[in-house]
Amino acid sequence: MRHFPVVFASALLGLAGAAAAGAASREITRWEAPYDYSQPGVAVPYVPAKTATRRWTLCAAFPHIKDAYWLGVNYGMVDEARRLGVALRLVEAGGYPNLQIQREQLMACGSDPEVDAVILGTVSYDGLADVIAEVGRRIPVLATVNDVAAEGIAAKVGVSWYEMGRLAGEYLVRRHPGGGGEIPVAWFPGPQGAGWVPFVDRGFREAIAGSRITVRTTAWGDTAKSIQRNLVQGTLDQHPEVRYVVGNALMAEAAISVLRERGLQERIGIVATYFTPAVYRGILRGRILAAPSDAPVLQGRLSVGQAVDLLEGRTVARHVGPRVQVVDRAALKRIELDDSLAPSSFLPQFRYPATKTQ
Repeated sequence: MRHFPVVFASALLGLAGAAAAGAASREITRWEAPYDYSQPGVAVPYVPAKTATRRWTLCAAFPHIKDAYWLGVNYGMVDEARRLGVALRLVEAGGYPNLQIQREQLMACGSDPEVDAVILGTVSYDGLADVIAEVGRRIPVLATVNDVAAEGIAAKVGVSWYEMGRLAGEYLVRRHPGGGGEIPVAWFPGPQGAGWVPFVDRGFREAIAGSRITVRTTAWGDTAKSIQRNLVQGTLDQHPEVRYVVGNALMAEAAISVLRERGLQERIGIVATYFTPAVYRGILRGRILAAPSDAPVLQGRLSVGQAVDLLEGRTVARHVGPRVQVVDRAALKRIELDDSLAPSSFLPQFRYPATKTQ
């Protein structure tokens, strides 16, 4: 078993002048008590990792790569691996219901003698705990994006999904302040049991508690566009009174066409709980009202940099993540879009450097 020191960073990721051009003006969040979202994080400068001294091999395990959110994380990881001079492999489980597939993939990454660290975007909060513990005895396992039980995790990049849900709820509450009648909404949190969904659900519900915003119905489901489209259609059939559809980005994307087909785009508003290229286009065109952004591209970069710093024995902040920002049409001119959206030409990349047959 190899041991890698983890040093709690009091001044994030080294305060030397290692920042890339323009990066020093950006801030990220660091949690002083790692993995504990009950306390607010502190804003610190984003200082990119230094180039690796050897060609480490990282294995990233994703829930899936069938939507633009995880494609953004993939792009951030590949681009940062290129910058730092390390190798990257990607496996994906094909969706949140596929816990057993991800367990096998994680075990395969962890037993590969060429792999030096695993970066895990989990399909389940606690369904991989035993595998994480087993793999973590040999190499570091780092969490990315999705919440996961902390035991066995060497470090984490992520944001509070509670905050993502809370911000979406607060946005609606601000649109309908004071007294008056109820504003019924349909709520589409995502797949039940996924590591992020219970938190975004709780954040949203607590944000709207005591307000005019009322959840009239909740529809759970995997974040595949076809599934979300069916959920939106069925919900509108049963609850034509709703004023907003609120929830995961694939729902928001599907809802644009569903509302247009039914002539409801002026009566029913759309709010997403996270930010993707389709959500960006919807906001730009006035079809989606708003969405919090947790900068998935930057999360990919941070995860690779965190893994490399850990393997190099450098100072490592155990838990960091981008600053969450609510994006509406007015905010588009203020945010760093490159932190959230992969280039339109980027296709999923499962190995860096790419193999000749890829």
